[in-house]
Amino acid sequence: MTTVATELRLTPAAGRIGAVVHDLELSGSLGPETVAAIESALYRHKVLFFRGQQHLDDAGHEAFARLLGHPVGHPTVPSADGRYIFELDATKGVRANNWHTDVTFVPSYPKASILRSLELPEAGGSTVWANTAAAYDDLPAPLKVLAESLRAVHTNDYDYAATLALTPELAENREIAALFRQVFVSTAFKTEHPVVRVHPVTGEKSLLLGAFAQRVQGVSGADSRALLELFQRYVERLENTVRWDWQVGDVAIWDNRATQHYAVNDYGDQPRLVRRITLDGDLPVGVDGTPSRLLEPTEPPAVAGLVPAEQLEASALSAG
Repeated sequence: MTTVATELRLTPAAGRIGAVVHDLELSGSLGPETVAAIESALYRHKVLFFRGQQHLDDAGHEAFARLLGHPVGHPTVPSADGRYIFELDATKGVRANNWHTDVTFVPSYPKASILRSLELPEAGGSTVWANTAAAYDDLPAPLKVLAESLRAVHTNDYDYAATLALTPELAENREIAALFRQVFVSTAFKTEHPVVRVHPVTGEKSLLLGAFAQRVQGVSGADSRALLELFQRYVERLENTVRWDWQVGDVAIWDNRATQHYAVNDYGDQPRLVRRITLDGDLPVGVDGTPSRLLEPTEPPAVAGLVPAEQLEASALSAG
């Protein structure tokens, strides 16, 4: 494998989103030309896949991430390493089988995420990404005008256990389910985002929705839900997606400003362990130039020690 390149060897993974990067060993010592090539490919393909990265440990994961931006911890959930590593361990009960963009309940949500696989089920456990810029492009002209005029409230204050599908044993245990929720909403965030945001690098328009989008501002009840479902259907169209079947040592990087993703929960009680680092993002801006805004500012969360470890079945909860 090489560590320096000015051009990447890429294979498209699907028609509208995703590419596999060949012959590149990820590390914190990659040269600036290679980093620039990765960033360029990421903006074009939205998600990049790298096989055979078993050499990466947590420190190497973070060192590589720093080449692409500034790592940030989850706003309400303790990290696995006390710094930036966000661990998703299916054996501990939480599975992110919903369509979402990472951490959109805060204003400047992450610009990108870097996920590496450590342990996988014998079969299943793939992840699906959707191109939200292609979804916007698919909208008929009248719906583009409507979407561009709307703003949606994103929040982490909802039934986390039900939405992210705790294992049946944990979901039925009200005490454990309440503890999961207590950690995740230890700080209640509500942020208003434009339904259509403009990408700060590519200039593309994309739909900013997903599971954390709970209502449309100025629209009540059923109509709000209907609008969210209408636009979300365009995101989830199979033509706009790519499905990745993980191997141990794989790394995926996605542009969190132009994608949603869904972790498929089809592997029963088998293990699935992945670790993620997110990179600090920018404040989204709508087509009219109006930025996102925090509706409910709160004190910085202090989740460490909030719930005794022996009481909680998972050391980290998946928001993404």
